[in-house]
Amino acid sequence: MRNLADIRAATPKTEVFRGQIQHAMIAALLTIGTCGLLRDNGGSFLGVSTMTWAYITIAVGIIHQSIVAVVFRLQLHFNIMVRLFGENALKVWAVIFLPFLGARPLLLIIVGIADYGSLDGNRTMQVVSGALLMGLIGWTMHSVMKYFTINRALGGDHFYDEYLNMPIVNEGAFKYSSNAMYTFMFTGMWGFGLLLGSWNALVLALFYHAYIWVHMYCTEEPDMRILYK
Repeated sequence: MRNLADIRAATPKTEVFRGQIQHAMIAALLTIGTCGLLRDNGGSFLGVSTMTWAYITIAVGIIHQSIVAVVFRLQLHFNIMVRLFGENALKVWAVIFLPFLGARPLLLIIVGIADYGSLDGNRTMQVVSGALLMGLIGWTMHSVMKYFTINRALGGDHFYDEYLNMPIVNEGAFKYSSNAMYTFMFTGMWGFGLLLGSWNALVLALFYHAYIWVHMYCTEEPDMRILYK
């Protein structure tokens, strides 16, 4: 049975920094590339311009994933959240994490509304494709809620031994990918841009999709090697 206290004792504290220089550098390059692809169509939503909403969307993604990287590493290597909040650590983390997670698709929708109709091509194909991609989000969320649980999705294996020792999930969306949340849910976010016919929403969905894999390879995968070696 794996034990977080033993893992911490056997792991060099320098591991807290592993992959984070790469994380910062790739995030900077992705941001520059994304901003270069955005198009200012002069639209707005609630009196705020499309471009401002787009920059807010990028900023929320970066802030969210940076917070996750910091909390995961400090919790894994120093038990900081449990020390501060005890049995409520995951609840406190959920209060921090979930609003950012919810804001990401909401901002894509807002950008899509402000930028509505800017995407060239056949609207029927865009709507059909967008609806199918949206189905991926629903399917993945159902699989997370039913088989994986929210607490595990929040990184419960960084917090408590009970989550660290749970069996691998291979049902629902997880039957087709061990990382269904990144593989399917972030693919599904492309659906917002297609449904709204928005070039900028598609560009930002691409940013979110690429950036979540940066988190995977720079933060989560090194953590998994420590937790499950």
